[in-house]
Amino acid sequence: MVLRISPKSCVISTHLNIASKYFQNFWILNVSNNNNNNSLFKNKNLLLFCSQQKSFYTTSTIPTTTTTTTTTTAEISEEVRQYYEGIKNRNRYYLAKAITLVESTRKDHKEKAQQLLSMILTNTQNISNNNNYHHHHHHKPTTYRIGLSGPPGVGKSTFIERFGMYILSQNHRVSVLAVDPSSSRTGGSILADKTRMSELSQQEDAYIRPSPSRGALGGVARNTSEAIILCEAAGYDVCIIETVGVGQSEIMVADIVDMFVLMVPPAGGDEIQGLKKGIVEISDLVIVNKADGPLANSAKEAAAEYTSALKYLNPVSTYWKPRVISISSKTNMGIENVWNTIMEFFKIMNESGELQRRRGDQRTLWMWRQIKSILLDRLKEDEFTRKLVNVYEKKVLDGEMTFGAAANNIVDRFMNKCTVI
Repeated sequence: MVLRISPKSCVISTHLNIASKYFQNFWILNVSNNNNNNSLFKNKNLLLFCSQQKSFYTTSTIPTTTTTTTTTTAEISEEVRQYYEGIKNRNRYYLAKAITLVESTRKDHKEKAQQLLSMILTNTQNISNNNNYHHHHHHKPTTYRIGLSGPPGVGKSTFIERFGMYILSQNHRVSVLAVDPSSSRTGGSILADKTRMSELSQQEDAYIRPSPSRGALGGVARNTSEAIILCEAAGYDVCIIETVGVGQSEIMVADIVDMFVLMVPPAGGDEIQGLKKGIVEISDLVIVNKADGPLANSAKEAAAEYTSALKYLNPVSTYWKPRVISISSKTNMGIENVWNTIMEFFKIMNESGELQRRRGDQRTLWMWRQIKSILLDRLKEDEFTRKLVNVYEKKVLDGEMTFGAAANNIVDRFMNKCTVI
């Protein structure tokens, strides 16, 4: 609720006290016509009263973002309803359209995407609550989020096709999404290419989504985490997130999946040392691919070296010791072993409660990342701040001020402009 009041009002506190019994939150708007627009905020009695009320905020303008995350039925557009019903009915056309909506940078698309995600999450939560009402022990997880990374040319696409076909044979439905930081530079979609997974892409119970063609890695990963929710709502209970082993993409992917799998070539020694320690450290499973023909012995040596190396690294979870498995996508050797190991991982993590905790921590992590992203966008869009930046940029360039001091000044002045009591 927004209260428009004048600083001349002598019964402000009385009015607010009465209103507080009926409304939870207030924005008190100064509508003084005199030159001193802050005169309202100098009313000591009012400020004292407001400071004692947790739900009162004073401002000289109506806040531009007073909407809440809860969307009423009447506010949901017909288009969003169509997407929701289409996804519930496992219609791949609507799923693809919804993911495009999530990936869009347009403001109206973002709003519709959040409406859709809210509808899906509310429905999912209701189902979960109903299940928990009757059963108080841990259930078998209903969805499996698996991240897969590895250097270019290691054979991820071939593995995903073989592995995906095996998953389908186990009466599951599989979706494949990609996080590809290089695509934002080349403008193309490199991973999860349907032409490289021709057999899997033709299956009714499989959905393959090429990587987004633009956007910073953080944004692409955030969009992918929302795309996972859409895929799960469409009935794809196994979601594989593929990423190339470059930069920070693995760390980002590890923050949106339940299990992180690293695929490596059949090599040892120097090549193993070349892999970043951080990537191996976050892995729950290491797969040595191409363990066939003349490379079989090299694969065996590589598996032994990775097994030894993992002993000296701190595991991600206290409940799971990372495994190393040799496979051949060409002959299907080891594919079943990979699936059984993944199922064992989920069983242990679920029964220990670690799976639920991990997903909860991820949601909180992405909330804070989103807060940072939104604040940065607002900062850049604000006209007052843009003028400030020009002033402080000159001071930094002229050596009159350090970049740290300039940054603090800009943020402080922006926050003072937005200050609420």
